Amino acid sequence: MPPHDSGTGHRRAVRVRPCRPSLSSRFASLYTTQYWKRFHGFVYTHVQRTGRPGAASEPAIAAPDDHTGSSASWNSGPQGRKPSGHPPATPTLTAQRHRPVACIDARDGRTEQKGPPLVQYGHFDDDAREYVIETPATPLPWINYLGNEHFFSLISNTGGGYSFYRDAKLRRITRYRYNSVPEDSGSRNYYISLMEPVTDNTADDSSAPAEAPASAGTLRPALTWSPTFLPSKTPLDAYECRHGMGYTVFRAAKAGIETELTAFVPLHTTAEINHLAVKNTTGREVVVDVTGSVEWCLWNAVDDSSNFQRNLSTGEVEVEQTETSTMLYHKTEFKERRDHYAFYSVNEPTVGFDTCRADFLGKFNGWDTPDVIASGESKNSIAYGWYPIAANHVRLTLQPGEERMLVFLLGYVEFPEAAEHPEVKWQDGDAKAGIINKQPAHELFDRFNTSEKVFAAFRELRAYWDELLGGFQVTTGDERLDRMVNIWNQYQCMVTFNLSRSASYYESGMGRGMGFRDSNQDLLGFVHMIPGRARERILDIAATQLPDGSAWHQYQPLTKKGNADIGGGFNDDPLWLVASVFAYLNETGDASVLRESVQFDNAAGSEQPLIEHLRRSVHYTMTHRGPHGLPLIGRADWNDCLNLNCFSTTPGESFQTVENNDTGVAESVFIAGMFVLYGEQYCQILERYGATDLNMDDSSVADEVRDVRAAVAEVTEAAMTAGWDGDWFVRAYDALGEKVGSHVNDEGQIYIEPQGMCVMAGLGVQDGRAATALASVKERLTCRWGTAILAPAYTTYHVELGEISTYPVGYKENGGIFCHNNPWISIAETKVGDDDEAFEVYRRTCPAYLEPYSDIHLTEPYVYCQMVAGPESPTPGQGKNSWLTGTAAWTFVDVSQFLLGIQPTFDGLRLDPHMPSRFGQLHVERLWRGTRYLIDIERTGERSLVVDGQPVDGNVIPQAPAGTEEVNVRLTI
Repeated sequence: MPPHDSGTGHRRAVRVRPCRPSLSSRFASLYTTQYWKRFHGFVYTHVQRTGRPGAASEPAIAAPDDHTGSSASWNSGPQGRKPSGHPPATPTLTAQRHRPVACIDARDGRTEQKGPPLVQYGHFDDDAREYVIETPATPLPWINYLGNEHFFSLISNTGGGYSFYRDAKLRRITRYRYNSVPEDSGSRNYYISLMEPVTDNTADDSSAPAEAPASAGTLRPALTWSPTFLPSKTPLDAYECRHGMGYTVFRAAKAGIETELTAFVPLHTTAEINHLAVKNTTGREVVVDVTGSVEWCLWNAVDDSSNFQRNLSTGEVEVEQTETSTMLYHKTEFKERRDHYAFYSVNEPTVGFDTCRADFLGKFNGWDTPDVIASGESKNSIAYGWYPIAANHVRLTLQPGEERMLVFLLGYVEFPEAAEHPEVKWQDGDAKAGIINKQPAHELFDRFNTSEKVFAAFRELRAYWDELLGGFQVTTGDERLDRMVNIWNQYQCMVTFNLSRSASYYESGMGRGMGFRDSNQDLLGFVHMIPGRARERILDIAATQLPDGSAWHQYQPLTKKGNADIGGGFNDDPLWLVASVFAYLNETGDASVLRESVQFDNAAGSEQPLIEHLRRSVHYTMTHRGPHGLPLIGRADWNDCLNLNCFSTTPGESFQTVENNDTGVAESVFIAGMFVLYGEQYCQILERYGATDLNMDDSSVADEVRDVRAAVAEVTEAAMTAGWDGDWFVRAYDALGEKVGSHVNDEGQIYIEPQGMCVMAGLGVQDGRAATALASVKERLTCRWGTAILAPAYTTYHVELGEISTYPVGYKENGGIFCHNNPWISIAETKVGDDDEAFEVYRRTCPAYLEPYSDIHLTEPYVYCQMVAGPESPTPGQGKNSWLTGTAAWTFVDVSQFLLGIQPTFDGLRLDPHMPSRFGQLHVERLWRGTRYLIDIERTGERSLVVDGQPVDGNVIPQAPAGTEEVNVRLTI
C-alpha cells in the first residue's frame, strides 16, 4: 500500500526507528534527527507556546493572563527560545488555579460553560519519546520511574522521589516524606554554588559574584541554586525537565552557568546514575561548588517512620575518600541480620563530605538552606545514630566555555550467600573489625566511573526501550492517539508490571505490595512486550493462590508471600488468573506454562500444574453462589469499597478485612459477568490444549468443559433475570438480600462495573439489553471527563454498603470517575457496534487529549490516573492517583485489540477494527510470535483481507511459519 495522505493528515507509518534522546552534543551519536531545543526563560508561570512542529492538529491554547514585570523576551522557532534579559527579581511561584469548566451533559450534548484560558505546563516531544516540562510549578509533582528489574526510583520534575530495591517497604534506600511541607522536598538534593573570594568588601555583601578570578584565597558562595529547582528554590534563568523512557533530564541555567542532570538506572544494575554536566558560559574563570546529597532510609519504610526509640540509635556509616573519588556507605543493621548496604559516590575528588543530617543542615534549617551550603564548607561529619545522610562536595574551576562532568552514583550491594557464609560481608572476613566488604561496591562504581561508560549504559537503555515499544506501533492521523499508543500507554504498562500498586506518589510503598487482582490485569497490557517475564509473573501470582482456589489479595514482592494483614476473600480474585493465562496463551502459544508445577500458598509439597490452579479458580466461583444463583461477593469484588459483609460501626476499622455479618447472601452481578467471560476462556483453553499439550483424555476434557459451561449458562440466566433491573444491570445483592445499583434505591441507582463486564461477556448483546444498559451509562454516568462509577452518589453512610458510602460526593468510589473501568465501557460499545461512542469513551480519559486542561486535571498529561473527580463533585475533572493503575493495561487492551482491532488468538491475529468513520486509513505494525505484521486498514465500504498478496477468508491472519520476518496485510472495511 503506497504512502498516502488522507483528509485527516494520515501518513503511513514507517518501521519504528530508534528514538533520539534530547541530550547535549556528547550524546549526539544517539540522534537520528536534530531535535528542537526548547530552553525558554524561567518565570514560574504558564507561557503560551507558539510555532512548535505538529501543533496544527492540537487544540488551540488560549494565552493565559499576561504576567508583567519581566525584562525577558522569548524567541520562538526552529532554534527554540533563548532568554534575553533576566527573569523577574521576585518570580511568581504559585501556579494559577481556576475553577474547572462544567461537564458536558451527555444527554443533550450541551457544551461546557465558558471557562478559564487553557493552560499547559509543557509539551510532548514524540520523536524523542519525552514529555518536556517547562516550569517546576506544575499543579502536582509530575513524576517518572527509573529502573527495569530490581532497583527502582521515583523522580519528579523537581528532583523529588526515592529509591528502593525490589520492595518499597522492606528495602527502602532513601527517605521520602509523603506529607512534607513544602511537598516533594528532601530527596535528590543538588546544590550549585557560584563561589567568590572573601574580601573586606564582600564579607557582608552577597549581592553578586565578584568579577575578579575566584581561584585564589578563601571562597564563599555568592549564589546557590539547584539544577532541579528544588530544594534551594532559587529562581533560575532557564529550566527544563524531560521525562523519557526510564530516564529524566534536567536542564537549568543561572548566572552564566548551565547544567544538565541526567538520571537513570542502567539495565541489570542496582544503582541510579545522576550524571551532571556543568558549563561556564561567562567570559571569565569561575569556581563552582557542586554538592549532591541523599538521606538514608533505615531500610524498612514502616519502621523507619515510626520506631524512633530504636532507629535514632542504629544508624551507621562508613566513609572512603580518595584522591579521585569519595564513597559514603550506609550500613545500618549490617552487623546483625542484614546482608545489604547502600552507598553514594562521586567520581571526582571532593573538598568535603557529610553523613550527619544535623551537621549538614544546621539548626532550624531545611534542605533549601543547609548550613554547609550557606558556608561553603563541609564538616566531614560522621553519623552515629540519629539521621544518617550522604553529601559529597566537589569544587570545580571552570575557564570560559569549559564544561566538566560528574557522575554521582546511588548504589545497592547485597550478599545473598551471607546466610551460609557470613564472613563474606566483611573486609578480610573479619566481623569484629566491623569494616564492610567494599569490593562489590568498588566493582559497581568502576562500571560507571567515567562519562563515556555512562553514555554507553544510556545507549543500552535507549535500545532496550526501542525494542520494547517497537512491538506495537500505529499511525492513525491523530498525533495524540499515536503518541499514547506508541509510547506512553505502553510505557505506563511496563511501570505497572514492575510495581503493581506498591510505590507511587499516592501509594506509599508501605502496605499494598503486589496485588493478585492487580498483577493479573496488568499482565494484559505488557504481555506483548515481555512475554518471558509475563510467564514468570503468572507463576509467581499462582503460587500465592490458596488450596481452595481463592487467593491472598496481595503479596510482598521481596518474599513473594501472601500479605496476611490483608488476607483473602475477595471473590473476584481467582478469575483474574484465568484472564492473564488466556492472554499469555493468545500472545505466545506457549502451552508448556499450563504444565508448570506451582505451589499453593508457597507451601512445599503442594505443587500442582498451573492448569489445576485455573480449574480451582473457576470451581471456586462455581461453588460459591448465593440465593439468586449469582456468585457470592465475599469481602469485596473488583470494587474494594463495596463491602457488603462488613457492617462496620467502629472508627478506624478496616472495611476490607472485617466481616461482621457474612450471611452467605451478598452476591455480585459483576463477578457473574466475569464468570461468564473467563469461564468460557477456561473452556477454550481446555479444548485447545487439553488433549494435545496436557495429556488429558478426550472424555476428561469434555466432562470438565460440559460442567463449566453448564455453570456459565446458569449464571448467565441469573444475571439476565435477577441481575437485570429493566434498563441496566443490577450491581449486587447485599447481605440482607436487597438490590444494590437499582432504580429502587434512592442513591447509587446505577453502577458502571456490571454494565461493562456483563456486556464484554456478551450478556444482552443479542436481545438488545446490552445496548439499553450502555445507553443508560451514557445518560446517567457520563460527562466530559469520563464515566462515573455510580450515580447518584451517596450522601450518607450506609453501614450495609461499607466504604463506598464514606467518601465525599463525587470522589473515589462514591461517584468519582474510575478510569480503570472506563475501557470496559469502550469495549462494550464495540460489542454493540457503537464505534463512535467507543472512541469517545477512550478519548475522555486519555491524558494526551486532556493536556490543555492541566490546570483542571492536575496530574501528568502523559499517563493515566486512577480517579478523576466526578460530575457531582465540587471539582469535576480533577485527577488523583496517577501511574499505578489498572487503567493503563485495560486502556491498551481497549485501544489495541478493540478500537484498532488487532486481537491475538491461539492460532492467528484477528482483525476487527472499531474506529470512528473519520479514521479512513490506519497503519499498524504488530510483532507477534517473532514475526512483524505490517497491517494497512482502509475504509472502502467493502470487506476483504489480503495477506502477502493472497486473499484470505474471514478476518484472521494465520500464524506465519517459524522464521518469517515480515507479513504484509491489507484489510478493507
